[in-house]
Amino acid sequence: MVASPVPARVAGRPVLLIPHRSEGLDEAALPGDYRKILAIVRAADGPVQVRAVGEELGLEVAVRGKLEPLRAKMAKLADRGWLHKRPDGRFTARR
Repeated sequence: MVASPVPARVAGRPVLLIPHRSEGLDEAALPGDYRKILAIVRAADGPVQVRAVGEELGLEVAVRGKLEPLRAKMAKLADRGWLHKRPDGRFTARR
């Protein structure tokens, strides 16, 4: 089953909801930027830091504030079961 990202409104602004990972739901249900993050983490040889994902995405990784939105997205993917956040703060893909 392939589901499209679900549009929603928060504080009057349109946003896309990130679905919980479940049987029969694939990553096509995620918005494009979240799919890119997931692909980078999956392609890594092991656990990755947010900084490494930011470098792959072309973000200014020297500026900490530029990484915080990415960190929030990766944490949201972990909370919804798409990624695993390790105790050391690095992320791995769930298989």
